[in-house]
Amino acid sequence: MNKRRIRALLLVLAGVILIVGMQGVYIVSETQQVIITQFGKPVGDAITDPGIHFKVPFTQQANFFEKRYMEWDGDPNQVPTKDKKFIFVDTYARWQITDPLLFFKRLTNERGAQSRLDDILDGETRNFVANNNIEELVRSTNRTPENIDSLLGDRDSLARIESGRQAIQKQIIEMANKQTTDLGIKVLDFRFKRINYVSEVQTQVFERMKSERYRIADKFRSEGQGVASKINGEKERELKKIQSEAIRDAERIKGVADAEAASIYADAYDQSAQARSLYDFLKSMETLEVSLNDKTSVVLSTESDLYRYLKGY
Repeated sequence: MNKRRIRALLLVLAGVILIVGMQGVYIVSETQQVIITQFGKPVGDAITDPGIHFKVPFTQQANFFEKRYMEWDGDPNQVPTKDKKFIFVDTYARWQITDPLLFFKRLTNERGAQSRLDDILDGETRNFVANNNIEELVRSTNRTPENIDSLLGDRDSLARIESGRQAIQKQIIEMANKQTTDLGIKVLDFRFKRINYVSEVQTQVFERMKSERYRIADKFRSEGQGVASKINGEKERELKKIQSEAIRDAERIKGVADAEAASIYADAYDQSAQARSLYDFLKSMETLEVSLNDKTSVVLSTESDLYRYLKGY
């Protein structure tokens, strides 16, 4: 009986030691930092070194917090800008617990930190949006277009900015960190994730964009028609010039041809006249030969061809 009791006591003692050991030992990973509390109150400094650590069992509790960067995602809000344009602003940020002990005292846990960041970052976002025109929130630098007409009539693109999107984001980070110095956290980065007009303003903007582009299209169309008219005028002028030159060359060629034809006709006429004279002479001689003999007497007029032929010979 005594041995059984001893074994039972040993088993109970081993169980108690195991439970006490489990309650008194905790492991800190490289991504964690720990605050030890005793009856709800923090004890000692924050533990940030990874490894195995010990605490008083049952009375002390290890509270684990992230050492890595954490994400804050803001809710899209409708905010008016300085130039009275209502826009939806969607933001996000990155933050980190820099003082775990102060963080635990002021915020208790990450959920409390997220709620506090909602108040701080959303408030600063509203302030900066309300104090700047929309160009300051969208653009980061001033632009110098090579051709103003290439902007398609978008006058907002030429508006000069004083700060710009990146500068405003940095200012929001600075103002937020001034409010988080006593919270044990630090805002590392802040960005505008999306900026867009509300639906009512979107319709007006789209209509304005359409009218501007229609105006530019009409301008290009009128310029094109002017260039087309100029090209057609030059074409007609060149066509008339070519036609007049062709008519002139045709008349000149025709004149040369007519002159050559007249010369040929004249030569041919001269040759035919000579041939006709010879023919008349021969026929006259034949007539004389048949009509006359040694006993024939002829009275000829000085105007007759026969007399002219006889006189010539």
